[in-house]
Amino acid sequence: MAAPVAMFKHDPDAVLDYSRDWSEWLADGETITTSTWDVPVGLTQGITDNTGTLTTVWLSGGEAGTSYRVTNRVVTTGGRTDERSFTLLCEER
Repeated sequence: MAAPVAMFKHDPDAVLDYSRDWSEWLADGETITTSTWDVPVGLTQGITDNTGTLTTVWLSGGEAGTSYRVTNRVVTTGGRTDERSFTLLCEER
């Protein structure tokens, strides 16, 4: 059974960082070599970061009352590829 997709509330005027901790999924000694983000139209992707176990994307924009699905894809030193998504619900706060 798949884990539920996380949901975060986001004000359209906010510029915030969203992170994914991959450490529990990674094998011993394995790290993330590549992290890419699929950010839907309507949101603006800013800086991204990858520490080897934690991936981060900065997001801004969005339209109040709209939900956006953001996906992070990673490739590891072990050659594994996977992805995780979260939902960003834009609302005036």
